[in-house]
Amino acid sequence: MPWIQLKLNANNVNAEEIGELLMDNGALSATFTDSQDTPIFEPMPGETRLWGDTDVTGLYEAETDMLPVIAVLKSSELLADDFAFKIEQLEDKDWVREWMDNFHPMKFGERLWICPSWKPVPDESAVNVMLDPGLAFGTGTHPTTALCLAWLDAQDLQDKVVIDFGCGSGILAIAALKLGAKRVIGIDIDPQAITASRDNAQRNNVSDQLELYLPEDAPKDIVADVVVANILAGPLRELSTSIECLVKTNGKLALSGILEQQADELLTVYGQWFDMDTAKIKDEWARLSGIKHA
Repeated sequence: MPWIQLKLNANNVNAEEIGELLMDNGALSATFTDSQDTPIFEPMPGETRLWGDTDVTGLYEAETDMLPVIAVLKSSELLADDFAFKIEQLEDKDWVREWMDNFHPMKFGERLWICPSWKPVPDESAVNVMLDPGLAFGTGTHPTTALCLAWLDAQDLQDKVVIDFGCGSGILAIAALKLGAKRVIGIDIDPQAITASRDNAQRNNVSDQLELYLPEDAPKDIVADVVVANILAGPLRELSTSIECLVKTNGKLALSGILEQQADELLTVYGQWFDMDTAKIKDEWARLSGIKHA
């Protein structure tokens, strides 16, 4: 069915309240997007962060009379009387189908392919991960995921224990198992990520080797030969001591979700415990890696 979209500008002070106001006045959903292409860092558990300049978008059924909605907004103390807004008609599309049609098999490194389950596998002899990302982040299309996949492909993971810290869709955990790891532990703060990872592990026939936990449920004192964390710079900095403890002496670490200009700070932080390599950059994003010293 067709929709009406109402978009207006807000800030990190009033955006959430404006979103709630839209929902209270007929919006089926309210979303927040950066209006100035400024990166937002991933929040810590229980924390909500919004961009400094935020577009709030309300989605309405096509027959909705928008005049009363605009009148409510104008009478609200959240916005100035002359606030700018835009109302658009959205054409009726099967957005899930459109996304599926544009997600194609992708190769990472020398032998690893990420393949959507609804597309043919390009190379049956390769290491193929069949992926339906579902509700959780991680398809391989983002540079941070691509950097981690290429790094995993270059490692000798045979019989290794791997921790995927912030497992999302399970793409890195499953890739590690397909590349020879004997056991992978996936940890994520989002229950939807645990569900998506479990479903994707079943699809790839590796469920018996993948353990999935919310942070509070993870085994205490676990350590691994290899740890990969693709969770953005803020949590990587704040959780550095927790992540460091997960890696065995002489074990390997890969970090991503880091903007290029954030790399030096995190190299310094993790350089306390690891012999860090030069940052690998892709499309303004960085991957850091190192080996834990004694």
